[in-house]
Amino acid sequence: MYRFLVVIELANNNYSAYSPDLPGCVATGATREEAEKNMYEAIEMHIQGLRDDNLSIPESKSFAEYVAIAENLF
Repeated sequence: MYRFLVVIELANNNYSAYSPDLPGCVATGATREEAEKNMYEAIEMHIQGLRDDNLSIPESKSFAEYVAIAENLF
């Protein structure tokens, strides 16, 4: 099984998604859920393309973390 970090961002009137570990693999959607679904499909297609071209599947090295900042600091 492969696991890749996916970043989903609100972009004007839709959502965009990408994976830092899969350059060029992106997707969009009218909703967050649609962008997530489209990104899942884009990753599957991207991996299949790498396999078809006999290229290695990149190892996932990215991670995400939320940082909480106290409101009273501002």
